Amino acid sequence: MTVDTIGKKGASVDLDEETTEIVAEAGPMAELLATAPKSPAIDDVVEGPVVALGRARVFVDLHPFGTGIIYGREYLSARETLKNVHIGDTITAKVVGTENTEGYIELSLREARQALIWNEAETASQKKTVFELSVTDANKGGLIIAWNGIQGFLPASQLAPAHYPRVPDGDKDKIFVELKKMVGQKLEVLIITANPKEQKLIFSEKGAGTSERATLVEKYHVGDVLDGVVTGATEFGVFVKLEDGLEGLVHISEMDWALVENPKTRYKVGDKVQVKVIEIKDDKVSLSIKALVDDPWKAAAAKYTKDQRVDAVVIKYNKHGALASIEEGVAGLVHISEFGSEEELRSKLELGKVYPFTITFFEPKERRMTLKPAA
Repeated sequence: MTVDTIGKKGASVDLDEETTEIVAEAGPMAELLATAPKSPAIDDVVEGPVVALGRARVFVDLHPFGTGIIYGREYLSARETLKNVHIGDTITAKVVGTENTEGYIELSLREARQALIWNEAETASQKKTVFELSVTDANKGGLIIAWNGIQGFLPASQLAPAHYPRVPDGDKDKIFVELKKMVGQKLEVLIITANPKEQKLIFSEKGAGTSERATLVEKYHVGDVLDGVVTGATEFGVFVKLEDGLEGLVHISEMDWALVENPKTRYKVGDKVQVKVIEIKDDKVSLSIKALVDDPWKAAAAKYTKDQRVDAVVIKYNKHGALASIEEGVAGLVHISEFGSEEELRSKLELGKVYPFTITFFEPKERRMTLKPAA
């Protein structure tokens, strides 16, 4: 078949309003039109046999809609692949133009490949498919990983506990140094975000190595009290090794009944701690240190009441005012509305100093209390 004899467009009929009404009443004909396949649109991925090869052009039969063409820039970008294409071969391409000046549907082999890859990425994300991929580079935020020719990103926060950079002071430059050490290393990862429009491919190592981890986690139950070793401290808590291959996280909120400003000042790598299992979810173990100590609010419930005058130490400022502790682990809010301004509050309530207050609200079961300066 020669290029000149190829049909350029499929048969089409323009219906005016009167004809449309007639067709609508035609019963089977109307049903046939309603169920007929839609013409390819921009960005659609189509498939068809090669019917002719021209000079730097490939023609594809897209029956019943006409003929597609790969030419120009799209031909040049895929010329190495197209060298091996013969008449009769079926190829997949992406529609980049619905009707050029010659009446052909313009196609892109390169963009079709990209579309299929992104579609595969979205499917893998939904199915939580695990891939073993090599780290190609690193930056201060995480690791660069390539998958099917697409460059993806694995944020440091999505690393498994065993690979999370453990630096004493959380210095970003030091974290970067640790991340660079992982270049060339293979990791088991999941795709958690696949956004072709933004060309965004995000990976996570958490939950990828589920088979081995699940086996380790099986032996633990909520309520278990265990001995562990601190393997790292971060701004949001500390990691505790329970056994080889298994770590749990003690979130900052589970470290102490009293306010914890910085976990890194409380624990260091190698410290031995006793913890309680408070949750097991998705093969992740959540731990608590404070759960092994009596809740101070329970004892406070028998000692304090609303309108009672107490002495309290100011322990922290926040956007609502200041926190003042009447005893270890029992603190209440002194609202900024009790003062003319934030500056006045801070000048009259200095951190670390003890002042007389009156309890204006006290609900120990909810661990809530408010205070105001005593008259």
